Amino acid sequence: MDIEKPEEIKTESVSFVEEILKNDLSEGKNGGKVQTRFPPEPNGYLHIGHAKAIAIDFGLAKKYGGVCNLRLDDTNPQKEDIEYVNAIKRDIEWLGFKWGDVLYASDYFQKLWDLAVELIKQGKAYVDEQTSEQIAMQKGTPTQPGVESPYRNRPVEESLSLFNEMNSGNMEPGKMVLRAKIDMASPNMHFRDPIMYRVLNMPHWRTGNKWNAYPMYDYTHGQCDYWEGVTHSLCTLEFVSHRPLYDLFVDWAKQAAGDDKPLDDNRPRQIEFNKLNLTHILLSKRNLLMLVKEGVVNGWDDPRMPTISAFRRRGYSPESILNFINKIGYTKFDALNQMSLFESAVRDDLNKRAQRVSAVLDPIKLVITNYPKDKVEVYNVQNNPENPEDGTHEMEFSGELWIEREDFMEEAPKKFLRLGPGKEVRLKNSYIIKCPDEGCVLERDEQGRPTVIAAEYDSISLSGMEGADRKIKGKTIHWVSCGHCVEAEVRNYDRLWMVENPRDEVSAYSKEQGKERIDIDDMRHFINPNSLEVKTAYVEKWLLNAKPLDYLQFQRIGYYNVDPDSTPDHLVFNRTVGLKDTWSKINK
Repeated sequence: MDIEKPEEIKTESVSFVEEILKNDLSEGKNGGKVQTRFPPEPNGYLHIGHAKAIAIDFGLAKKYGGVCNLRLDDTNPQKEDIEYVNAIKRDIEWLGFKWGDVLYASDYFQKLWDLAVELIKQGKAYVDEQTSEQIAMQKGTPTQPGVESPYRNRPVEESLSLFNEMNSGNMEPGKMVLRAKIDMASPNMHFRDPIMYRVLNMPHWRTGNKWNAYPMYDYTHGQCDYWEGVTHSLCTLEFVSHRPLYDLFVDWAKQAAGDDKPLDDNRPRQIEFNKLNLTHILLSKRNLLMLVKEGVVNGWDDPRMPTISAFRRRGYSPESILNFINKIGYTKFDALNQMSLFESAVRDDLNKRAQRVSAVLDPIKLVITNYPKDKVEVYNVQNNPENPEDGTHEMEFSGELWIEREDFMEEAPKKFLRLGPGKEVRLKNSYIIKCPDEGCVLERDEQGRPTVIAAEYDSISLSGMEGADRKIKGKTIHWVSCGHCVEAEVRNYDRLWMVENPRDEVSAYSKEQGKERIDIDDMRHFINPNSLEVKTAYVEKWLLNAKPLDYLQFQRIGYYNVDPDSTPDHLVFNRTVGLKDTWSKINK
């Protein structure tokens, strides 16, 4: 699917992170250059949380004349796929950013292996034959020191031999690991001899069968940053406690390379910021993958998902996403942002860019009994009142129209300001009409509901006509001409989760059920059964010219866009967001 390129995006100040970077530049650190990286693992589609990292990684590099590389953290071939790599690239481009180089952690597998061998020789690493459960139990607690492995002081030659055996393809996965020898009594749990390599015995999608033992993230990340020349390694707050280990591994890599430049001036600097947490969404890739595989949603780009591709398909613009990120900013503490604030930012953006059109989602036929039977008028209507440069399009008017069922009430109270016996309204861009006091219902269905209603028009009340501005109590309602419209499929998407914080709610429920991990049944308990409503609607035939992902406002209903599934023979529209926030009121 082709992706539209957004207009130039301006990245605003990002608080303390930018201040650190500016200070480093003013002090001449790293030769006065800025280099960042965006390092996702290709084990799923990027979600809205990644958009915040993308914005700061690419945005700051661009703002300060630097470069941001895309580096795929492909150290776990069990979960990774080229599909995810391609999706990651599409999402970054759609958000309006360009990378310097495309790199992979697997580019450094040999270099990481060679460094590990050198660390074994220096007595800084050893092969451990204990099970993962034994290692975990010996780690201790934050207030109690860990217990040293019985293999911690095994001879260097023995560890070297076993390390080579780990990569032979003959060793059972989980039988041995390579651990860094640091400090089992350290108050920082990450220093208690962390695992550097584990055995997987499976081919890698880039390197084939060359490797059977693969490096761990904590061992890989800092060295890749250092070797690439990254100056500022920006990550989220859960990595604060990892930073000392990150720095230590970088020091070891520098020392092994014989780099004698001052460490404080020539090292990647890890800076942590808060995640983007939103109500009514779940961001765990594992759980998102489960939703896809179990058919709860229709793929990673299902508009109910929190992925960037899903927001694109639903009709969010890249500018609205980045504007929201800039608005909430970057801090040193996590917070839960209301989804309604995000949706408000989307409305503000779409109000400026969406083309206004008429669509009737729950139709009832209106016959204007005194309108000439074969007459058709053509109006030039504004595409967007907020932007006159968007021009106009033609819309036909006739004596038979589709209007929304909720705009008519047979037994209407006085405060009902739409159509009903004896009531009059203005048709948008057209005439004032009035239902007769009696006999306004012409046809009914088997349940007795009105299907065809009658009204008369005031022939001198056409919008824009001289003297046509008489005041009425009734509202202005939208319509489409029965003979000049097109049937379409409309997908009204709503929030997938009924609870504000699904991560905590689902986790707590799973524990109550005595489970160690969340499963799909736990999640189904909190899924909104009304997250998707599919309707057959009537829309202006002008929409036959609309392209996939075009931004639209169905007047008086909400913001929509054209789904990629849409064809001229079968138009499909997705609801992006309503004109107002109704969720908060309904779910109080």
